[in-house]
Amino acid sequence: MPKVLLTLPLPQPAPQWLGDAAEVSVIGHIPSEPELATAVAEGVDVLCAQLRDPVTSRVLEAGKGRLRAVSLYAVGYNNVDMVAATSRGVIVTNTPGVLTDATADCAMGLLLACARRIVEGNTVMHTGHFEGWEPDYMLGLELKGATLGIIGMGRIGQAVARRARAFGMNIVYAGAKKELPPDLADARPLPLEELLAASDVVSLHVPLAEDTYHMINARTLALMKRNAILVNTSRGPVVDEEDLVTALRENIIGGAGLDVYESEPRPAPGLIECENAVLTPHLGSATTQTRRAMAELCARNALAALAGELPKNTLNPRAWKKTPPPLIKPFPF
Repeated sequence: MPKVLLTLPLPQPAPQWLGDAAEVSVIGHIPSEPELATAVAEGVDVLCAQLRDPVTSRVLEAGKGRLRAVSLYAVGYNNVDMVAATSRGVIVTNTPGVLTDATADCAMGLLLACARRIVEGNTVMHTGHFEGWEPDYMLGLELKGATLGIIGMGRIGQAVARRARAFGMNIVYAGAKKELPPDLADARPLPLEELLAASDVVSLHVPLAEDTYHMINARTLALMKRNAILVNTSRGPVVDEEDLVTALRENIIGGAGLDVYESEPRPAPGLIECENAVLTPHLGSATTQTRRAMAELCARNALAALAGELPKNTLNPRAWKKTPPPLIKPFPF
């Protein structure tokens, strides 16, 4: 019977689907590299991994030619050594598309919290420091007529644009890979530096790559308006957090809303102390419906690989130079 290894339990019905077709084992926590390599070496056909699992060359080598797929319960795949996976004939799959709306909602929540200083206000109330309404008390940014600059106008960036437009915001963007749909035809493309200078809010929706690593840094932060807000729900290392802490402390920008961090799960030193930063613990996909949909897609990818089929969400199709023999019949979803 084929074997599937999960590092953490997945929401139902994914475990039931996998259990109907394979022997399933669960580590129960995020393992270290040696621990994961040892578990894979015991004989695994598909590894269902989380975003923080260290799927390194050592782990892939431990698969000893048996491991045929890493099915990620995530969209990002920076934790996987893709070169090593491809050279060893191991396909890597992810779960795109199903978390678009949840992540866009999270980005808008951070935007609103920063713009209207909601978290600061909540703290004032809970600590008993509210002494009454005054005309200039805790003034924030009104969204109607403000400009939202979206860096990375893919599925999530477009979903954020639609939500922001409902608030009356003007949309500019950089980094669209294809022509925008008709309902976003009024969004205006700008070069990155012009976008940073023109925007009241900048929202990041780019993958982590060589050209996006630390794309927000001391130089680019200095281009932003002094009252501007930075929102990041993409990947932590897109922002140089040390530079961001300086920018927040010195009021180079007005505020930041972050859901991802450069050295997750720990933010950079000083970030927690910045009162003009709203920080959430990687909640972008954290809805019951989305996490279930991610688990279903993760399981579908795993079961397709076991059936000798190339999953449609395969990131490195070249890894299968020839189709491996099926270990199960195609799963009847």
